[in-house]
Amino acid sequence: MVFSSLTFLYIFLPLCLVAYFLSGKIKVRNFILLLFSLVFYAWGEPKYILLMLAATAVDYVAGLLIEKYRGTWKAKLFLTLAVVLTLSALGVFKYTDFFAESVNSLFHLQIPLLGLSLPIGISFFTFQALTYVVDVYRGRVSVQPYYYKLLLYVSMFPQLIAGPIVRYSDICAQIDERNCTWQKAANGVLRFCIGLLKKTIVANFAGELTEKMLGGDLSALSVVGAWVGIAAYAVQIYFDFSGYSDMAIGLGRVFGFDFPENFRYPYAARSVNDFWRRWHITLSSFFRDYVYIPLGGNRKRWALNMLLVWLLTGLWHGASWNFVLWGLYYFFFLMLEKLYLGDFLKKLPNAFKHLYTVAVILVGWVFFYFEDLSSIKAFFAAAFGANGFTDVTQNAIITNYIVVLLVGAVFSVPVFSKIHSLGNRLNKSKIGRILVDVSCIVFAFAALWFSTAALVGSSYNPFLYFRF
Repeated sequence: MVFSSLTFLYIFLPLCLVAYFLSGKIKVRNFILLLFSLVFYAWGEPKYILLMLAATAVDYVAGLLIEKYRGTWKAKLFLTLAVVLTLSALGVFKYTDFFAESVNSLFHLQIPLLGLSLPIGISFFTFQALTYVVDVYRGRVSVQPYYYKLLLYVSMFPQLIAGPIVRYSDICAQIDERNCTWQKAANGVLRFCIGLLKKTIVANFAGELTEKMLGGDLSALSVVGAWVGIAAYAVQIYFDFSGYSDMAIGLGRVFGFDFPENFRYPYAARSVNDFWRRWHITLSSFFRDYVYIPLGGNRKRWALNMLLVWLLTGLWHGASWNFVLWGLYYFFFLMLEKLYLGDFLKKLPNAFKHLYTVAVILVGWVFFYFEDLSSIKAFFAAAFGANGFTDVTQNAIITNYIVVLLVGAVFSVPVFSKIHSLGNRLNKSKIGRILVDVSCIVFAFAALWFSTAALVGSSYNPFLYFRF
């Protein structure tokens, strides 16, 4: 089940909200939210819910044992076992066949493949479970004595499938005591509707253009078609993933939880380093706090630490060599900026810094989109003139979707933040508050109406980050 589906919008979510808000006690609300979260996950893959239950149980028991033997070698042993067991599930389902295929290709062997389907959201809930057990060991959070509460944290449906990666420390206090007000719920609904509109209108239509440009015969792709296609993919993946994050954060607020922000207008960045402070913020901070710093951070072997982090970042996104290349690509530019370009970029006008960053990002999405090296090679050949500069048919398709690209470009910069600032100024007067409240209600209903119409009228509705 996905947020941008009619089943979720008009059956699952209303039932969940009614049951949740009819319950007054926080303990009952937690059980209701847990029940609906398990149903949400089991809706698509019921057998893999056992995997999530088992992973949570491993970290739950490990947390109790770490607390019991705190200060002894046994605590470190139980931490190590929990990390190994939790990551082993991710390794088996996501990477076993990748490494087997690589070894087979390199050494001409025939190691049999497992052929396991990837459980939805396994990369997200695995990392979230790990933050709990690691932070218990570090003494940053108290051990959770109740399994169902830890399971609620891991399985909570607003952020279960595609993030943001919520750490246990972010919401541990809110599990037992949280502020569920109508004002907070209204803000959550508005945030959800913004995300829904971003996903169903901008991301989906940009995705259709991407498929038309890049999903066919690349030997017939023109220069214009290649660059418009990858620009459309940049719009699609940003509005797809940030839209999902908006919906997750909005739903969290409705239920009284405060989830961390995951995007901060990444396409407005003025360096590659700045881009990664704005894109998928919770993933970047996870690798910083749980991989880079424990390895030594900037204190020792920082270049090697960065290399390892970016190899893992690439592999986290997918068990394929194109993701490894994507990770190494960003490692190269981050190293380049750190060692050579940093001071030079500071002297450039903002427009040039922005153009440089966007160019790097667009080329990076090529490695992300195409999963085989031959397609990457064919794209770059087309992008630099191998098949001609323009094509009449491709130009006609682009013309039909040009509005989507323009909307994507406009709302990739801090437009919503300026609207929010305007709303805050208007809220200082009584008339202004009425105007803001009415505008928000109209926007929410309009967003729901347009999104519903788009879902009814189109079968194209993927969530790109489900495969991660």
